[in-house]
Amino acid sequence: MSETTFTFRVDEALKAEFSAAAKNRDRNAAQLLRDFMRDFVRLQEEAAEYDAWFRRKVQIGLDSANAGNLIPAAEVEAKFAAKRAATRRRLEASTE
Repeated sequence: MSETTFTFRVDEALKAEFSAAAKNRDRNAAQLLRDFMRDFVRLQEEAAEYDAWFRRKVQIGLDSANAGNLIPAAEVEAKFAAKRAATRRRLEASTE
């Protein structure tokens, strides 16, 4: 892997504080900056992968809904009303 120089401006006080903090961790500023850059790139890749996965899942749901694969709201409400009632009964039974 070839290396290149990355140059940027930073406040002198920040540079001194960062260098001191790096030294306290037995690292130099360049090592930490490379680590931060790798982590940032990795996080961006993970975010992009998640976004692509999420968009695929949403599209599958939309396609399914557009094809008529829907559950009526009343049926969903009835199912979860029954679940809530069963949970309440279990809670009441456990307190007796």
